[in-house]
Amino acid sequence: MPTNSLSDAKCKGAKPADRAIKLFDGGGLYLFVTPAGAKIWRLAYRVGAKPKTMSFGPYPEVSLARARALRDEAKATLRECRDPMAARQTSKKGVTLEEAVLRYWQGRQDVSDSYRTSALRGIEMHLLPDLGGRPIAAISREDLLVPLNRMDAAGLHVYVRKVRMWVSQVFDWAVEQGLMPFNPAAQIRTEKAFARAQVESLAALELREVPEFMARLSMEHRLQSVLACLLLAYTWVRTNEMRSMQWSEIDGDTWVIPRGKMKRRRDHVVPLSRQAQEILQEMKARDRGSEYVFPNDRRLDRPMSENAVLYLIGRIGYGGRMTGHGFRSIGSTWANERGYNEDAIEMQLSHLHKDRVRAVYNRAKYLPERRAMLQDYADWLDACWRRPSSANTV
Repeated sequence: MPTNSLSDAKCKGAKPADRAIKLFDGGGLYLFVTPAGAKIWRLAYRVGAKPKTMSFGPYPEVSLARARALRDEAKATLRECRDPMAARQTSKKGVTLEEAVLRYWQGRQDVSDSYRTSALRGIEMHLLPDLGGRPIAAISREDLLVPLNRMDAAGLHVYVRKVRMWVSQVFDWAVEQGLMPFNPAAQIRTEKAFARAQVESLAALELREVPEFMARLSMEHRLQSVLACLLLAYTWVRTNEMRSMQWSEIDGDTWVIPRGKMKRRRDHVVPLSRQAQEILQEMKARDRGSEYVFPNDRRLDRPMSENAVLYLIGRIGYGGRMTGHGFRSIGSTWANERGYNEDAIEMQLSHLHKDRVRAVYNRAKYLPERRAMLQDYADWLDACWRRPSSANTV
């Protein structure tokens, strides 16, 4: 079999089937595609007459080039008559999870003391008793799930997600330091692995309810309130910020909300997805000379009613279950469960950390990441809209 027969395009385009698929790159390396859609690099090799398999981690977190480099390293170890999987586990045995946790979190000077203490305490209480003394490179996804599942079973449905997030950052650091090839915590899909806490007072839909909501919204005429509702969904801004949106604040594919309109006293840069820009183009075609993108029906010198979106949501049958503000919660949940940078998520929501160091954000902080995140989210919402029955998109 020829070596290096795969390409990034083939890896990205690989679709799941009823049975697992193996896409071979040569030299024993292949991309294992599960029926659920997970893509994992594996290397098939032999030690003596015994066949063995080792994992290099998920794609695209572990790139094609990185997987090939790991394959070549493993082959070099085999030529020395050593098992590469055993060699990988022992080579980093001097760095335990406990040591890595302390090195990473004590080095996080960009967060407040209270946040650092919370992260350390969560990991120390729930993960280190089981895994603290183990080599960090030897810890697998399955190893992590044991204490995390114990937390979930105890009803800590929100807290278990935080602990997984905190330790995932440690593993990301360990990967960058060359202590391990991939992050096992990133392989845990929290939306599938853990239960959800029931929160009666939160007026926001669960992700699984979004396709039905979007399908119902699609039945409405393209009224101003409908377009405003969609723009809230695409941008994660607060309702008042959307209502007071002015044409002068739009600069191509970017919306700059002046600090005077913000809950936080600083400018807020909002990347506009393709879908958000299409809504603005549609509103521009209806322009009646107002400075506001969504003007009041009766007076062009005022923004639309603060209850317009809320009334629309109630009229289509979601009163009490959803609000315009609820799109922020939906967007945040969607992004966190898909592993987007937590700081980029918080920046998009215009949340500002209490720590003064983190308060000196440049107004365009994480803009490329946020732009990609919002476009991915808008595409996901479109999939909900056009294929409302596809619950598996959630």
